[in-house]
Amino acid sequence: MHARFVRGAVRSAAVAAAVTGTLTWAPTANAQPSEPTPSASATAADTPAPDVGSVEITTRDTAGDVLPDAAFLLLDSAGQEAGRGTTDAQGKLTFPDLAPGIYRLKETASGSPLHEVVADQDVIITPGATTRLTITDPFKAAKVLLKAKDDKTGKLLPGTTVNIGTGTSTLLTLTTGAKGTASGELPVSSRKTEFWVRQVKAPAGYDLYKPSKTFTAGPGSPVTVTLTNTKTATSPKPDPSDKPTPKPSGTPTPPETPGDGTGGVKPSAPGTGTPDADSLAASSDSDSSPTTPAGSLAHTGADATPWIAAGAGLLVIAGAVTLVAVRRRRAAESEHDDNNKTN
Repeated sequence: MHARFVRGAVRSAAVAAAVTGTLTWAPTANAQPSEPTPSASATAADTPAPDVGSVEITTRDTAGDVLPDAAFLLLDSAGQEAGRGTTDAQGKLTFPDLAPGIYRLKETASGSPLHEVVADQDVIITPGATTRLTITDPFKAAKVLLKAKDDKTGKLLPGTTVNIGTGTSTLLTLTTGAKGTASGELPVSSRKTEFWVRQVKAPAGYDLYKPSKTFTAGPGSPVTVTLTNTKTATSPKPDPSDKPTPKPSGTPTPPETPGDGTGGVKPSAPGTGTPDADSLAASSDSDSSPTTPAGSLAHTGADATPWIAAGAGLLVIAGAVTLVAVRRRRAAESEHDDNNKTN
């Protein structure tokens, strides 16, 4: 371009010389064209933009199943909306082209009548990277109604306490109130969960319901659990009129020997001058038997009643024998006197 410019100048000078008839040489300025000044727009276009990031969400429930149609809202650090959307059939949702920074993720709907939404959480976006999150939506709690009843009358009973759980874990404790009922929410981990219920405190005046009862509950569904109790058996109260017969006290008095009021000694027969056999027996008993305290044997502490009775029997027999002997002697003497008179 510079050579072309010089040649053009020379040609112009030659033409002018030919016209005027005089050739005059004038040096030509050797000026280089200046470089264009870059504009601000060109500078901005040539500056590379900072790297962006993205967030990918996968939504599942506690049973591991994916959840489509779950709705999410993404807010930037200033609280402005940076994106919104719902999960696809595989439970996935992506927010692309996000400037690095901290964002707030909100689940606005679970997309299922059986599931709850999770709490809001922060998401950190790093340049040139995809942040992957797994959101686990819990099942809605089952609504439990507890009733305690009398097994005979069906009357609702207050004051019973039960534990409800699954496996080895206790998840809920309920106590029936004045109306004999109690209610609560029971967390579930699947669409059908089996639970056990155990009574740990019986109503006043009733026996404890010892068997473990089971039932099945689903997410958000109501279920009623009923326990029956049997009244505690009570012993009848004793009748105050039924008093025990008092035991005999002391030692029984031995029976007295029958008599005519003269101490058991009969008077002698009149006109004979010979004492009566019974009198002799009584006298012999009185003279020969030592005095022993009633009801006991000396130096032994044993009951003397059998010995006294035996001794009395022997004395009676001895008296009878003596009486018979005396009568026989009298009869012999009488017969001897009669024989003498006859001779």
